[in-house]
Amino acid sequence: MTVAREVIAAAEDTSLDHHMRLGAAARALPHAPGPAEDDEATGIARRSVDALLEQLGWRGMDDELFPALGTLVASVAALVRLGYPCDTARLPPYGRIAAELAVADLDVVEEQPTAAGQIEAAVALTVLYEPVLLSLRRLAHVQESARRFGGC
Repeated sequence: MTVAREVIAAAEDTSLDHHMRLGAAARALPHAPGPAEDDEATGIARRSVDALLEQLGWRGMDDELFPALGTLVASVAALVRLGYPCDTARLPPYGRIAAELAVADLDVVEEQPTAAGQIEAAVALTVLYEPVLLSLRRLAHVQESARRFGGC
């Protein structure tokens, strides 16, 4: 209930610009734990993620204001620990696809006639489309595996 109150308060806070009001809704959603900063893999991951954000032209992001950034760093750190490639040569396609998805999402958000409707749509799209995206990615893996390695 506290999260809902925070989102409603942010939505009604006219001292915030619309971007920050939409962001407050996304920030209020549950996030995975942030990275362990004293870990060597986290340092490598943070440098990779910072380079990726620079390459994509995404500026002004920090873990406190944008918890998804901490989740990204923690996820990349886990990949580093396991020895999987996750440097600036491998990450940009994911960032570019995410940017395209953000455009599609915000097109839907922008179609809503009121600021409150836009904030509601931002939350709904974040919550409801994440499983859609993961499912589509997994189905795409099945198709690509069949194409490359035979089968179905």
